[in-house]
Amino acid sequence: MARTRRIPSTPIAAAGLVGGYAVARFTKNRPLGGAVLALAGAAAAYQWRQQAGPKTAAALSAAYVAGFAGSHPLAKKVGAWPSVLGVAGSVALASWVVVDRRHS
Repeated sequence: MARTRRIPSTPIAAAGLVGGYAVARFTKNRPLGGAVLALAGAAAAYQWRQQAGPKTAAALSAAYVAGFAGSHPLAKKVGAWPSVLGVAGSVALASWVVVDRRHS
């Protein structure tokens, strides 16, 4: 049987936060950006659950949602892109430390 390679959850989570914002901003369609955010978040959460269990998946999913929510007030202080990139990096780092580093 051929082995398929999976994309690690770290770039999926980061891409969901950055991509969701980029889609919403450049298309001026916030629901479409939200769909990108939600789809990537669900994909990352699925991998987190498969690789590290439901408690870890719940904690990282909470970090993902908190990053999204926290980027809004942070953007007022540092700007939109620095805020989005900062929270995406934080969530990606947490995902890598807790899941991908151990399961790659």
